[in-house]
Amino acid sequence: MKLRLSQPLGILISSLMLGAIACSAPNNGESSTPSESPTPKAGGVLNLYSSRHYDSDEELYQKFTEATGIEINLIEGKEEELIERIKSEGANSPADLLMTVDVGNLWRAQEAGILQTIESDVLTEKIPANLRDDENQWFALTKRARVIIYNPDKVKESDLSTYEALAEPQWKGRICIRSSSNVYNQSLVAAKIAELGEADTKAWLTGFVANFARPPEGNDTAQIQAVAAGACDVAIANTYYVGRLIRSEEPADQEVASKVRVFFPNQTEGGTHINISGAGVTANAPNPENAIAFLEFLVTPEAQAVFADGNNEYPVVEAVAANEVVQTLGEFKASELKVEEYGELNPKAVQIMDQAGWK
Repeated sequence: MKLRLSQPLGILISSLMLGAIACSAPNNGESSTPSESPTPKAGGVLNLYSSRHYDSDEELYQKFTEATGIEINLIEGKEEELIERIKSEGANSPADLLMTVDVGNLWRAQEAGILQTIESDVLTEKIPANLRDDENQWFALTKRARVIIYNPDKVKESDLSTYEALAEPQWKGRICIRSSSNVYNQSLVAAKIAELGEADTKAWLTGFVANFARPPEGNDTAQIQAVAAGACDVAIANTYYVGRLIRSEEPADQEVASKVRVFFPNQTEGGTHINISGAGVTANAPNPENAIAFLEFLVTPEAQAVFADGNNEYPVVEAVAANEVVQTLGEFKASELKVEEYGELNPKAVQIMDQAGWK
């Protein structure tokens, strides 16, 4: 089944959203469009199942409700829990929209049959083709880059180049990274399978794993902290974890951030690996039109700035700038691989990681 947003509600949303969230958007040096005169509200509800938990998201929910009259009922949880909950609820699920992080989770939701194909000219126009599903069952809303974190006291920037180069003998005992069960790492390996093929990816991973400074443990923040403390010289982590440390009010976090640097690998070999957070309309959504309206709301320039800022990510709409902290990390060439390949190749990635001894 394909679902298309009805034209009247689509026009209503478009006319309201610019003025509705202008006061919440970070100032990127561009003037805001003044709001139009009040328009009648559409009303209704939207049942949102989300693994995101940021105050700025709550502000956007409120602005969407103010603009449309559509009340958002929020259910929060971990990705796996939400997917399983929607599956178990079946045809009677109240969920209208599933919002989660990493394309691997969106792919799992799609494979589980809990998403539906929709049609939205707004979404297909604003979201690049490589950042959405070919069947329009899920769409990226923000981007994140998975980069090399290094200790400038121990590593020169000129020593760094690609993810693949971290398998070379010079990095023996110098790398920290989280476990192979982490979907961020699985997606990185899946991307390498798409780029290099299975054999070359396995050869890379074998050397890469042999260079670990310690058995994988902790989250991305723990890897950055380990680099700052000298437990390892380099790590792989998502950029937004660095952004969180920089913006933290805790002196200890700020100190960690001051001791590390960010390097964007593969700038001449395909681009730095990126992933997404995104959402899809559920297969049995009782309010699918409201779900599409909310997705379209989230790709307006003002909403994109606020939504990405909440987790120090990159907006998915190319014309919208990231926040100032994220911009200080530097400009980079991003991989243009279709991110849905990460999901399709996930089982093979997990297999190769296991064969390479990545715990």
